[in-house]
Amino acid sequence: MLFVWRGSVLPKLFPRLILLLLLSMALVHYHDTLTRWNLRLSPAPFTLFGIALALFLGFRNSASYDRFWEGRKLWGSLVNTTRSLARQAHTLVDQPSYPTPFVNCLIAMAYTLKHQLRETDPSTDIDRLLPAGLATRVKAARWKPIYLLKVMGYWIQSVKQSDHIDSIQQQSFDQLLNQLSDIIGGCERIQGTPLPYSYSVTLHRIVYIYCFLLPLGLVESLGWMTPLIVVFIAYTYVALEAIAEELEKPFGTDPNDLALDTMCRTIENSLLELDDRPLNPEPPNNEFYYLT
Repeated sequence: MLFVWRGSVLPKLFPRLILLLLLSMALVHYHDTLTRWNLRLSPAPFTLFGIALALFLGFRNSASYDRFWEGRKLWGSLVNTTRSLARQAHTLVDQPSYPTPFVNCLIAMAYTLKHQLRETDPSTDIDRLLPAGLATRVKAARWKPIYLLKVMGYWIQSVKQSDHIDSIQQQSFDQLLNQLSDIIGGCERIQGTPLPYSYSVTLHRIVYIYCFLLPLGLVESLGWMTPLIVVFIAYTYVALEAIAEELEKPFGTDPNDLALDTMCRTIENSLLELDDRPLNPEPPNNEFYYLT
């Protein structure tokens, strides 16, 4: 774990830590000149301020992780709810060929939600999963997952009108569709309501000001050990701030964000299996691969 590079925040922080190391080395080299100019600080303020800064960073990380974990629970509910709908479509509808279009809409809904949250183009997945006419209408919609919920609602209505399910079974379908709507709304809430920008930028500035002033407080007592100690302390604070920034937006593509690609493949393959169709192959799993 000491030498893990891929998937950590260190690649992002490495240039900043090198800059801080060079600054600390320059301050140690010109220590006598700084002393003549009285440019030195006592370590005591940094100790007190560091404790307060750690508390604020702890709160920031806690708030960011709450958003990350809520997003994970919502996608876990999405997996469970889509499976329940696909199961009911097969066990409650008395026509074996009926559920396939409904199952395809469920799979497409998961993929379009992923693309909506990541602000990427869903056209490839839509064309792959839906018939041409429906695919065109879905691509023209602004809220594609919600549009697919309406399509699935019409499918349930047509099955009811054909007397393949009764009113109680229709109500069971409708309750699960409402759960899907709640899940989509919860994801949109997380995506559209980040932590207050003023709070984030203020904490970001304080962390870096603290790290760049820290050598002035340690150079007199630590000498040439100052650069190493400063970089270690800075890595602690800056890494926590960077991790919180990644977790704050859990639906992105950073290494620490939610693995939406993997969860969409899980939904697709589990629903294909319920529909008695062959599964899609999983990507190769090796030491250089992490879930996205």
